[in-house]
Amino acid sequence: MKLRGRATVWIAVAAVLVAGVAVWLVWPSEPQVRVQNQMITVVDGPADDQRVVLDTSFFPPAGGGKAPAVLLAHGFGGSKQSVRDAALRLAREGYAVLTWSARGFGRSTGQIALNSPDYEVKDVRQLVDWLAKRPEVRLDAGGDPRVGIAGGSYGGAIALMAAAHDDRVDAIVPQITWYDLADALFPNATGQGPESGVFKRMWAGLFFSRGGPQPGDGLAALSGQGGQGGQGSRDGQDGEDGSGSAGAGEDRRAARPPTAEEVRCGRFLPEICDMYQQVAETGRATAAAVETLRRSSPISVQGRIRVPALLLQGQRDSLFPLGHADANARAIAATGTPVHVAWFDGGHDGGDGEIDWLHEQTLGWFDHYLKDAAAGSAGASGNTAAASAGAGAPAGPPGVGVFTVTRDGGRDPGTRRPVRLHATAGAYPGLSGTSTTAVPLAGPEQPVANPPGGSPSSISAVPGFGGLTGSGNLSVSVDMAGQSAAFESAPLRAPLQVTGSSTVRVRVGIASGGGAGRTGDAEDIRDTEDTEDTGDAEKAGDAEKAGDAEKAGAGRDVTLFAKLYDVNGGASAPILPEGLVAPVRITVPEGGTAEATVTLPAVDHRFEAGHRLRVALTTTDLGYSTPAAPAVYTVALASPELTAPVHAALRTPATGPAWWTWALPLAALVAAAALILTGRRRPAREHIPALDAVPLRIEGLTKAYRNGERAVDDLSFTVEQGQVLGLLGPNGAGKTTTMRMMMGLIHPDAGEIRIFGHRVVPGAPVLSRLGSFVEGAGFLPHLSGRANLELYWKATGRPAADAHLQEALEIAGLGSALERAVRTYSQGMRQRLAIAQAMLGLPDLLVLDEPTNGLDPPQIREMREVLIRYAARGRTVIVSSHLLAEVEQTCSHVVVMHRGRLVTAGPVGDLLSDRVPAGGPGGSGTRLEDVFLDLIGEKS
Repeated sequence: MKLRGRATVWIAVAAVLVAGVAVWLVWPSEPQVRVQNQMITVVDGPADDQRVVLDTSFFPPAGGGKAPAVLLAHGFGGSKQSVRDAALRLAREGYAVLTWSARGFGRSTGQIALNSPDYEVKDVRQLVDWLAKRPEVRLDAGGDPRVGIAGGSYGGAIALMAAAHDDRVDAIVPQITWYDLADALFPNATGQGPESGVFKRMWAGLFFSRGGPQPGDGLAALSGQGGQGGQGSRDGQDGEDGSGSAGAGEDRRAARPPTAEEVRCGRFLPEICDMYQQVAETGRATAAAVETLRRSSPISVQGRIRVPALLLQGQRDSLFPLGHADANARAIAATGTPVHVAWFDGGHDGGDGEIDWLHEQTLGWFDHYLKDAAAGSAGASGNTAAASAGAGAPAGPPGVGVFTVTRDGGRDPGTRRPVRLHATAGAYPGLSGTSTTAVPLAGPEQPVANPPGGSPSSISAVPGFGGLTGSGNLSVSVDMAGQSAAFESAPLRAPLQVTGSSTVRVRVGIASGGGAGRTGDAEDIRDTEDTEDTGDAEKAGDAEKAGDAEKAGAGRDVTLFAKLYDVNGGASAPILPEGLVAPVRITVPEGGTAEATVTLPAVDHRFEAGHRLRVALTTTDLGYSTPAAPAVYTVALASPELTAPVHAALRTPATGPAWWTWALPLAALVAAAALILTGRRRPAREHIPALDAVPLRIEGLTKAYRNGERAVDDLSFTVEQGQVLGLLGPNGAGKTTTMRMMMGLIHPDAGEIRIFGHRVVPGAPVLSRLGSFVEGAGFLPHLSGRANLELYWKATGRPAADAHLQEALEIAGLGSALERAVRTYSQGMRQRLAIAQAMLGLPDLLVLDEPTNGLDPPQIREMREVLIRYAARGRTVIVSSHLLAEVEQTCSHVVVMHRGRLVTAGPVGDLLSDRVPAGGPGGSGTRLEDVFLDLIGEKS
């Protein structure tokens, strides 16, 4: 029966393995994608007289044939290699994908113009021309390919700008990008525009440095012969010459060090470099800088982006916060063009990134507007996708919500990884929500100091290093003492889900004796002095305007940074959602105060019941340029409430256990049923009533080590009631292994052990009738001897009255030492305590391993008498010992083992009478030691 059950199990295992191999063989593998590298020459510039070589890679659709095309643009400081993985995924989904290193990046030549219509936008138009000539690309008309554009940050902006300037673009998916680059670098949460904005110093510096020379690249980085990304022949398959391949094979050489201009400006156009140098020095946006930045921004092409747009914006983004996606969405929707918005867990400041989900959303958008719309006829503009999205068009892409927000769903109970839920709504309401909630705030007018030199500064986020805090909403915000004013709400009575930009109205004044500089603060004064030195007409004009304003009594500028905290009392540090801050610059008239409505950063954050909302305004922030002159301001609430937007229509999917948490228990039940039906019938009965009076019977017991050597080999013997059995054998005979199998601690490979007729298995109830001491008792050293015994008995779960603790303590004979910590005991004392523990409950079968180890002669004699008396009361004792003389005096029976096998078993008297006495027939008597050595073959 046992063999039949095992055979059934092995047949089932083999069937599962065969099925797995079969599935693996027939499972479709990912289609192979062929990559073609080429250098494409384009002509751009205001006068169309600059030739630039772009390093590109083309990924034909994996399935062959003609397919819609996707231009995949990289972020600032990246190259075509940055989007290689995304390109491969789209190509496997049946798209023809073209990636390229923008001018000034990677191996492409040219200089960075920040997505200018005269440069990068013209480059993209010529890349669309190149796609129109490819046989793998589907055309809407001659020279008009079916094409979408996707990209993040810098790449997202080029998608928007190209769509505005080239009506052949059919759909776009911009990610974490800007609407107004001037507003992004010079924000002002009062709504007065970048001309009075606060310079985003750290982000601008990182932005500019990524277009400069990289460490180790030397002249190659400046000339376009290598540089960022280290790409080149890495793609390596089917490289084509393409037009303008003459620059692709130029050697990297460092024949001369870079010039001073190259070090100063990197690969930026000189006019871009000069603009940055000026605003970075003064901390203020000039009119010319605003104009330059806006020419590279979608704000300059309002009403001209008329292609379906999926705007994916990161919630953790202090460079291009959610307000930029909102402005793009409103501008595109105003033309009647479909636009969907998603706020995901990511951005320039870190977060999860949700790469797979973003890919699914992008794929769904392009499938709908590029593949599904491909059967339609082109409109007059050649934009079939836009035409198909008009009146009477079918609903938007399945699985792509009109408005989607990623929210925290806790942690998966199995993997302990964060769960992200996607709340969706059928309409996008903007940053003001579908309704608002007024939250009362309290707090007096408070003085705040702007420190000399703007240092030390408060911290909201660390630009460029936000990913170091991980994907959780971990706040690193620090408001310096004396630089911050705070206003708090009462504890919330119910949870509040804020979705959008809250607003608060504040009043600002100049404290008496504050010492603040006049209009434009010290930076503006320094700007005026620099203007006189350089003679720059633009600077002089700006300085003159500033001077006129001051003469007119325009007042003094106050720079503040507004934050909205989630405060959970003293349980944890306040949380600044996504590490976002709203910079403001308010002009305060001489001797008076000024009021302003501050629009706080857009967030999606749940304030739990019992939490407080705190609005803090600080005078400094690590990421921004602040006045160098010391000053003291007063800050108060002009309106005692915060207006918080809510979006009641957003629906978060229900959170519940993953499907596998239900499937696994069901699978376990099926497996258990199969085991019961096929192999769980035991080869022998669990209980043999005829053996109820037999303390121990061992039959065919076998246990082997991993190397195959048998520790116990076909051992069989029986122990009767009232016996004191000595288990004898040299080291390695298998005595301890046998004892451990008696106690159910290890499984035998074959055979069985029965105690009072019950088969021994781990956890068998009959083991409660066995007391044991094998290989040390494992006492807790810091507890007393008595406490150790009491704790051990409690762990058995049996009544205290059944322990017979006093009898065990008398056996131990430790006296007052029972109240001392066990760590103070000698070896003999520990041994006696262990034997007392084994005798707790007066078990019917007592198993002791070397019980006299560490005892002195009187204690050994006492232990001998205890064991003999214990067995005389109808109980049974099994002793393993190397003291053969003691075994001879204590034990009534012996079992001798050698190399795992039984040598002999029987009464001690019979073994001695069957052997010749030591010294011959006339000797003094037979000793057990002589018999033992004779039996194991080691007698000399």
